[in-house]
Amino acid sequence: MAAQNNAPLPDGLEIAGYRIVKKIASGGFSIVYLAYDHDGNAVAIKEYLPSALALRQPGELIPVIAKANLPVFRIGLKCFFEEGRALALIAHPNVVRVLNFFRANDTVYMVMAYESGHSLQEHIARFNARGSRLGEAFIRQVFASACSGLREVHANKLLHLDIKPANIYLRTDGSPLLLDFGAARQTINADVPKLTPMYTPGFAPPDLYSRAAALGPWSDIYSIGASLFACMAGAPPQPADQRKLDDKMGAQCDKLVGLYSDELLAMVRACLSLDPLLRPQSVFAVQKLLQAPMAAPAQVARAPGLAGQLRALVDKVTGLGRKAGDSADQP
Repeated sequence: MAAQNNAPLPDGLEIAGYRIVKKIASGGFSIVYLAYDHDGNAVAIKEYLPSALALRQPGELIPVIAKANLPVFRIGLKCFFEEGRALALIAHPNVVRVLNFFRANDTVYMVMAYESGHSLQEHIARFNARGSRLGEAFIRQVFASACSGLREVHANKLLHLDIKPANIYLRTDGSPLLLDFGAARQTINADVPKLTPMYTPGFAPPDLYSRAAALGPWSDIYSIGASLFACMAGAPPQPADQRKLDDKMGAQCDKLVGLYSDELLAMVRACLSLDPLLRPQSVFAVQKLLQAPMAAPAQVARAPGLAGQLRALVDKVTGLGRKAGDSADQP
């Protein structure tokens, strides 16, 4: 998506009972601010402001929207509002907490609890810069908790649909928080202003590339697998649309053998199956495997039948997913 080219709200502005402190993030879809409420509590406020449709000059509060762009702007605004309303019903320590949402300046704002920390993507980048890898115990702990939050999301008949390290926030105590849900919104094409399906190459399941494909918990499970792989390899997996033409993921996973346990690698392979039926069918199944006692990584030189062992583990993981598919994980 294009970068945000709109002027942010001015520091110190009072809006709907909140005082804007500063802009803390922005993208082509929105701008996020640090603010304080009447009681002095820090909050994060996300402003719906798609740069492809609206233009706000410095010193202005209300964006200018071309008449031709108004229908698409309003559809996106409605999706953004519905996302906030749906998330406001969820109270879980591993899911971003939506406190309020309101209309102002001809757009919509979502108020969320502010947390100190950094994204998992930034954490991976720090390790890459040092030439090191994230440890398996850390990866398991983060994703077991993230899966706990995702199960609550699924239990509320919602999907995330944009799980990636950039949307997994690590608090200062290391606990994860799922951010920036994509279930109720879509991206906006900058060339011809219109809403299009939203996906992040490498992390998006093949299900999102096809209008005919059914979306479900299995779609988020693919993205969990992709995020796990990114933690292990230090880079995103091959995009799903490219994999359909020339699948290189098997070879990429093979490079991690000996660095991480066979069980974790087998689960990642299963989650990244292009066929949704071959993935674990519930987040519960993934979480259970992440919480299982951790085995030592296999030494390649001492495991002549490793390929066959991994295939058997993949079959075991997939079978467990089908068996453990409880209704609470089904939107």
